[in-house]
Amino acid sequence: MAVRAVSTCCILRSACSSPSVSSFRCRLHQRQSLQHEKYSKLGFRSSIAPCVRNFHGYCRIRVCYLHSLVDSVMEELEFLRGRRRTRVGNKVGLMSSGQLLAEKLAKQEMREGLLLEFKKDSERVLLAVAQKPDGKRNWMVYDQNGVTSSIKPQQITFIVPGVEKFDHTQISEFIREAQDNLDPTLLEFAWVELLEKNKSVTTEELAEMIFGSAEPLQSYCAHLLLSKDEIYFSTLESKGSCCVYVPRPTAQVDELLQRKLAKEAAEKELQEFIQLLSSAKQMVPHNKPSKSSWMEDERIHFRIKSLEAYAIDAFMEDDQKRMAGTILKEMGLTKTASSAVNLLIDIGYFRVHVNLDLLKLNIRTEHTKEIASAAETLLLESSDVDKMDRRDLTHLKVYAIDVDEADELDDALSATRLQDGRVKVWIHVADPTCLVQPGTIIDKEAMSRGTSIFLPTATYPMFPEKLAMEAMSLKQGKLCNAVTVSVVLHSDGSIAEYSVDNTVIRPTYMLTYESASELLQLNLEEEPELKILSEAAALRLQWRRHEGAIDTTNIEARIKVTNPNDPEPSINLYVENQADPAMRLVSEMMILCGEVIATFGSFNNIPLPYRGQPQSNIDLSAFSHLPEGPVRSSAIVKVMRAAEFDFRKPIRHGILGIPAYVQFTSPIRRYMDLLAHYQVKAFLRGDALPFSAGQLEGIASIVNMHFRLAKKLCNSSLRYWILEYLRRQPKEKTFRAVVLRFIKDRIAALLLTEVGLQASAWISVGVQIGDEIEVRVEEAHPREDVLSLRSL
Repeated sequence: MAVRAVSTCCILRSACSSPSVSSFRCRLHQRQSLQHEKYSKLGFRSSIAPCVRNFHGYCRIRVCYLHSLVDSVMEELEFLRGRRRTRVGNKVGLMSSGQLLAEKLAKQEMREGLLLEFKKDSERVLLAVAQKPDGKRNWMVYDQNGVTSSIKPQQITFIVPGVEKFDHTQISEFIREAQDNLDPTLLEFAWVELLEKNKSVTTEELAEMIFGSAEPLQSYCAHLLLSKDEIYFSTLESKGSCCVYVPRPTAQVDELLQRKLAKEAAEKELQEFIQLLSSAKQMVPHNKPSKSSWMEDERIHFRIKSLEAYAIDAFMEDDQKRMAGTILKEMGLTKTASSAVNLLIDIGYFRVHVNLDLLKLNIRTEHTKEIASAAETLLLESSDVDKMDRRDLTHLKVYAIDVDEADELDDALSATRLQDGRVKVWIHVADPTCLVQPGTIIDKEAMSRGTSIFLPTATYPMFPEKLAMEAMSLKQGKLCNAVTVSVVLHSDGSIAEYSVDNTVIRPTYMLTYESASELLQLNLEEEPELKILSEAAALRLQWRRHEGAIDTTNIEARIKVTNPNDPEPSINLYVENQADPAMRLVSEMMILCGEVIATFGSFNNIPLPYRGQPQSNIDLSAFSHLPEGPVRSSAIVKVMRAAEFDFRKPIRHGILGIPAYVQFTSPIRRYMDLLAHYQVKAFLRGDALPFSAGQLEGIASIVNMHFRLAKKLCNSSLRYWILEYLRRQPKEKTFRAVVLRFIKDRIAALLLTEVGLQASAWISVGVQIGDEIEVRVEEAHPREDVLSLRSL
């Protein structure tokens, strides 16, 4: 049972007749009376004003008066029902909903002066007055915004009944009056009564029922209530702009109400979150919330993670995408990844120079507690199974040469001259397999990473730090386990004899490439071994070129960023020429080691990741006209074929000019090198080999995928920081560049020799490939990966 008292009233609903409400509720509804004269001015046909009978004095109800109150209200309700039945009963009592709609449509034939509602677009519904026909079916209308347009019949959503020759200047006043009289709670009262009687209702009938009148304004108010209602009524049937509505079942209404409450609560939470974002944006950098603080509340965490997913285009579910889009819209931002990135930077969640590729590629930057604990246990409990078989090479002078910030040192060199004048070199490689065995948790973690990742801002090692940078790494002056490849060279640089052994060494010097090059130039008598190493490298390069090796040395950049979390971190740029004496020395010794291991593996039938690179498609004479160095190297690299692997037998590496090759010198940094160590070490012990050729191939396919992702990340990160370095340079600064090739017309590919970066620019007529020019940076935007150069 529902009871409605109009004006100042009390609404009661019985729990037994309305299961959706568990107790009596009291509501007050104030409604202003509508003036007859006002409606006459607006063009309404009827002069009947709403008939309202008022009840007063029931704003406060005591339990003892409940019975008399209900009786009084019921009498009023019966009066209103009788009045409504008198007006509409004869019209609809014998009609079906379809017949009723047909009759209403006949009465609503379009004509000049009608007040109607139409759908302007997907988001806007407007009121307008019909002006005149526009063709056979369309009509010209004048809408509430003062705009005249042509509309189609299907755009009309409602024709206000009882209106003739409506004055379009009164549309705004009509809308205001309608808005003042909207009370969605009235629908609930009507729903209870109609549900009890199992009756449908039209717009005019509902107006009569809840307002006591079916006048134009009341009918339009009823239409607005029904059109916006998502709880109590559903459309039973519709034809054109006329509809018949039916009350929803109680269970469905209860469910929809719960959904509405949940939606309102979610909207409230969203607005609170938007306020939180706005406040964080206004804070100075050092006062902004920490990244961890955004994770404390689960709901806030979900919204932040949604924005993060939007920023890197990595949605796990559709809810994230919708949530992020809603947040950006509420913040007044465009729905783009860059907007999400900038917002997260503004609130302090992302640092200014956040590495988005690191997030996009889902690269793990830390080892889990389980892995760290396993590493600690390994350090405490492991023993060197090869201890008794290790050769003591601590008498040798050992040079470890690497970049100055290297944390994982996994190779070092020694050399001497034999009595017969030949050169003997030792390539010492760190021996992580004395700690880690195949199939262990540490090994599986290393395999899942594939490689250590070296970025300008940080290093993410393949092994946990305590293993990679301490227990496994070669340390100056410390006893270190190693696998040593010793080689005696013929005078032409070819291999005369070799051996592969488990050893223990004591590194003597830790040199950077720069310091090693300086020592070579000084030619100190105290360092004859370094000079012999340089001589061996020259012999090897000469021999490889004789065997068809192709020189691809180039200029490369290396960047070290300190305090990367600062808005303006310090950037240290190093430009390395691969033809530098020290770099050439180390490179030749690494290639020599790879050739020996491949030869050793082939001779002993050991499955290994043999690496080769065909060169049959390269005609070097086609590049002879190009200047030697970066210009020729870059041209050759563009036509080089990708490297190939064979896990059963060696394949020629044409680019290096050697018959076989296995990467072996970076087992702490590269898992493929570690695989080679597992196989070679097992053979040296006389144990069964841990992997067959087929197993190696399967592992390699996974590892190489991770390696490619890591390489992509390293390249993009390096380029970002080079662009950031260029962005900070004075606008008037000029840079030297070498023309590598022409891309199209006068647009050329350039190598900025002082930066080690390839870029493009338009250059003037007369400049040729290989010429050196000067350029100036016009624009540099690292986040957008934009670099614009102007040649001078």
